[in-house]
Amino acid sequence: MGCEFFCFRHDRITINLEKKCIIIASIVVWGGILAVELLNVPVLTKNLFVFVCTALLLPVSYFISRLINVDFQNKTNPLTKLGMLFSMNQLLYLLIAMWIYPTIPNKMLMVLAIIFGAHLLPYSWLYNSRAYLISSIVISILALLVGINFKPFILASVMLAMVAAFCITLILENHQLD
Repeated sequence: MGCEFFCFRHDRITINLEKKCIIIASIVVWGGILAVELLNVPVLTKNLFVFVCTALLLPVSYFISRLINVDFQNKTNPLTKLGMLFSMNQLLYLLIAMWIYPTIPNKMLMVLAIIFGAHLLPYSWLYNSRAYLISSIVISILALLVGINFKPFILASVMLAMVAAFCITLILENHQLD
């Protein structure tokens, strides 16, 4: 596992190209969530549409990868499987959001935003990235504070801005590696 493992781990420019598709798709998804939160429909209906928006993440990511000509799966890097395991872990946390959905419907988006932020943390190690580390902590705490104190559409707006800032930060971090 020695050198080969660390060579793959430090090849984060390639890894981050695939991940950027998902981060760019996250901007699209949070934009969709913001649009849902602006609808004049009952909160349970909004929550259902929010889940529909989150389900679009992988198809939109795949479409973006085709547009920018990036190998979406990157089967040549063994760490891709570990990255997928980190992503699958987030699916287990979505069970909490599903419980919140009917129980405390006005806080479901906050829980979803915290899960989104927290799921970035292991990627900070995988990609050896400060952008992932800082974004994970900031997004999670900010989602909690905004979610407790403001309406969900404000939280969706903040999340859209945070994910866009995260994407820009990743681009800047990668340019420093060149």
